[in-house]
Amino acid sequence: MVACKVRGNTLVNFQRALPPFAGQFSARLNSNVTCYDPASGSGTLLMALAHAIGEAHCSIWSQDISQKSSSLLRLNLVLNKLVHSIPNITQGNTILHPVHKDGKALKQFDYIVSNPPFKMDFSDFRDDLDNDVNKRRFFAGIPKVPKKKMEGMAIYLLFIQHIIASLKPGGKAAVVVPTGFIAAVSGIELRIRKKLVDERMIAGVVSMPSNIFATTGTNVSILFIDRTAHDSVVLIDASALGEKVKDGKNQKTLLSPTEERRIVDTFNARKQVEDFSAVVDCETIVAKNYSLSAGQYFGVKVAYEDISTKEYAARMEAYQSNIAGMFENSRALEAEILKSIRGLRYAD
Repeated sequence: MVACKVRGNTLVNFQRALPPFAGQFSARLNSNVTCYDPASGSGTLLMALAHAIGEAHCSIWSQDISQKSSSLLRLNLVLNKLVHSIPNITQGNTILHPVHKDGKALKQFDYIVSNPPFKMDFSDFRDDLDNDVNKRRFFAGIPKVPKKKMEGMAIYLLFIQHIIASLKPGGKAAVVVPTGFIAAVSGIELRIRKKLVDERMIAGVVSMPSNIFATTGTNVSILFIDRTAHDSVVLIDASALGEKVKDGKNQKTLLSPTEERRIVDTFNARKQVEDFSAVVDCETIVAKNYSLSAGQYFGVKVAYEDISTKEYAARMEAYQSNIAGMFENSRALEAEILKSIRGLRYAD
């Protein structure tokens, strides 16, 4: 039994993908597999991962800024035969004061799953992060405080970097991010992707349909990080899937079980499917400015049609006639605009 409340359809889909995610990466069932979420909420993703691995074979570790969420997660551990992990559940600011450590270094984990907050005003402690202690953890940089809309500060970029630093060699992570992250042309986003690709840590990306969350229009993707070397990356564009339904005043997109299975099977098989998935080597990704957007790697379709010389000439004549008409309309419109401008008068 899982007591926690699911925050939006993306988490449902994400949970259903976790069993093959865990199975694909061969959980070490004879050892204590450590599972971590640095922004755990009530633990929905951690519970799903524990079920996939087997509650007797794993321990749960978490930190969340909300005391209420941490209390709900402890209840979930009781209900899901994970009582042994209760001491590992902590409340606090993961970015400013990460609790789980081995000595002075961050503790590293076998599996990490997370749906971190995307944007938040952290201007009150931003400068406290910019120190020598955090240079290795926040290797790509810390977002600056904007003059306006401080609530739009991209805190998820800090969580991604924290997750990378918290992952064991050979460890695996699945992280929900705004889709804009996967193709941003500069800044912290690009520097994070560069590390993931250059160090062969990115196993794949799945771009989800819009409105997968009922409460926000932000498009999301799931990063699959794997700290075993990957010379190629599976990029899936699932944005066209799903059925749009009304959820109160909001609209959300629901994936059918068949669509979910299609995504999972394509990812696990590392299969290239026309207009759906691409399997791309890292050198090609580097040449595309480290873009992890599947659409940039789909082949360009060229349609061929057999026509006679006479048909070709007729079509070309029609095209020229249409273009000439457009040019003529454009000139008439330009003349009309100039006439209107000349007629303007300054009023005292």
